[in-house]
Amino acid sequence: MVESKELLLETCLLAGKIMMENGSEVYRVEDTMNRIAANTGEAGSISYVTATGIFMGLRSSHYAQVENVHDRVINLEKIVAVNRLSREYAAKELSLSALHDALKEVNQTTPSFSFPLQVLSAGIVSSTLMIIFGGRWFDFVPTFLIGSIGFLIAIWVKKKIDIRFLDMFCASLVIGSLAILAVQLQLANNVDNLIIGAVMPLVPGVAITNSFRDILAGHLISGMARGTEAIFTAAAIGVGIATIFTLVGGIS
Repeated sequence: MVESKELLLETCLLAGKIMMENGSEVYRVEDTMNRIAANTGEAGSISYVTATGIFMGLRSSHYAQVENVHDRVINLEKIVAVNRLSREYAAKELSLSALHDALKEVNQTTPSFSFPLQVLSAGIVSSTLMIIFGGRWFDFVPTFLIGSIGFLIAIWVKKKIDIRFLDMFCASLVIGSLAILAVQLQLANNVDNLIIGAVMPLVPGVAITNSFRDILAGHLISGMARGTEAIFTAAAIGVGIATIFTLVGGIS
């Protein structure tokens, strides 16, 4: 009985951690964890989810566990996989131990998009949004290249240096430098259009959206934490662009 309760808590926390680390909203995480517990016979479970930690306990016993949430990325494939496994468990197609093993496999083996495809997509997003925001087709290819390079720099810095928001700062610094250089070499017309388009893959749109959804759902702490993180990310991008303009203005 003790082992089953411990396994239940571990399974619920693992499901919640996977969802939180990959872009899910807090209310969806709590709902999934509570449903897994209810389908195991623990309808009185208590869960408390924040942007950096998950807490869960069972009213029928004194067992409670805490799980840290470290990285926060966007991988909807993992969220879909957790939801699918939760529904299969509710339909009695999986045992609790099988659900736990399946969640571990999802967390370790669920593929993401390949790195070249991510870079290519960043370039496409940059150039198409530049056109939508009023840019000219002459700037399409430079924006595509600058957006791809900026996204590449962000990923590289994040892997090499474990400092939050430094990747966004460095990427925007490179984007601003390349945009100014492209205009000076007459490879593009408008610096503003290049920069606006190229920084779009870096903008924390999902974090901002989830922040508002959490706040509207009553999860004020998580919503404010995510909102603060999104603000700092946007600030890092803005400071990077402002820095390169300041340096260029000082040199000229």
